[in-house]
Amino acid sequence: MPSEHRSGSSGGAVTGRLGINAHLLSGEAGYRRAGIHQYIAQVLRHLPWEEGEPTYVVFTQQKQLFADLPGITAVSSRLPTDKRLLRILWEQIVWPWQLWQNRVDLLHSMAFVTPLFSRCPAVITVYDLSFYHFPERFPALQRLYLSSQTRRSCQRARRIITISESSRQDVHRFLGVPLEWIDVVVPGVDAVYRPLPPDEVAAFRQRQGLERFVLHVGTLQPRKNIPVLIDAFARQDDPELKLVLVGGKGWLYDEIFRQVQALGLADRVIFTGYVPDDDLPLWYNAAELLVFPSVYEGFGLPVVEAMACGTPVIASNSSSIPEAVGEAGLLFAPNDVETLASQMTAVLTDTTLKNKLRQQGLEHAQTFSWARAGLETAVVYQRALQKK
Repeated sequence: MPSEHRSGSSGGAVTGRLGINAHLLSGEAGYRRAGIHQYIAQVLRHLPWEEGEPTYVVFTQQKQLFADLPGITAVSSRLPTDKRLLRILWEQIVWPWQLWQNRVDLLHSMAFVTPLFSRCPAVITVYDLSFYHFPERFPALQRLYLSSQTRRSCQRARRIITISESSRQDVHRFLGVPLEWIDVVVPGVDAVYRPLPPDEVAAFRQRQGLERFVLHVGTLQPRKNIPVLIDAFARQDDPELKLVLVGGKGWLYDEIFRQVQALGLADRVIFTGYVPDDDLPLWYNAAELLVFPSVYEGFGLPVVEAMACGTPVIASNSSSIPEAVGEAGLLFAPNDVETLASQMTAVLTDTTLKNKLRQQGLEHAQTFSWARAGLETAVVYQRALQKK
């Protein structure tokens, strides 16, 4: 990325050394390369930096992502932190030592939890509080660790970042953090998400053996509410229409496969598994529409990625999702199969409605910027450093 894309004032003259935990960045294909990975990678690559401003030490196993960026030093660990328990071990024991070695003035945990015994002032990013909303859908030990350590970390942090106003209100409500401590840094949309040439899209459809299809992008897990989408899809009259579920297997996904079999849709519902980042724009472009029925999200990045590709969007009206959709898509209550089915039919059969949603979506997607997200994150750092 050219350095001029990272320049610009971060809103103050305070200097320091920032230590950023980015060990959730994944180097392997799979569901871990979904929303949080993209957010961390994009924000860090868009952090503004000029001479005399704070410098960044990024702790990550994916050092190659930051090799070309001035102002950033990437530090790795010998521990295989792609494994959850070893990542926690690094986070709680190794990271405080590395912070001291690198003379860090402010740490930023980009995933919920700060070290228990570190005295370094902290910023923390909280994407969502799904483990508070749906505790029964998390393994007991994972739920206990996330809920107790996120609460402790947030209550001790100098600043907290969320990715939507909905999540900001959740942190305030569930964790008792004053709203004035919490900053919202909304995700952006990468330039690769754009309308592609029709012949390129047609060739992609041919390679996939698909003509008309409805798309869902997201990890297979309970809060994605995929069974409601499958029920609504089953009510569509066109026997040639397919439903494509793009995303890796997360947890508690067996119900989805059972439902497809029970409804006799095995030949019409396509499970792609994890899709490489480079292919996602083609899937969005080739789809008739994206349906995003999740019951809870920190933001809902596939919504704006689809809109940036010119794909109409239908999404649930739950949690932060209306913030992502704005006025550019159709909304439905997460459990209202009948309304979703009728909205899908309308978009699939009404060319005027489809074109209207396409144009509104393209305009709406332009309001989301990773450059702005990087700048706003740097401003949060300045606020935290100024509390010295």
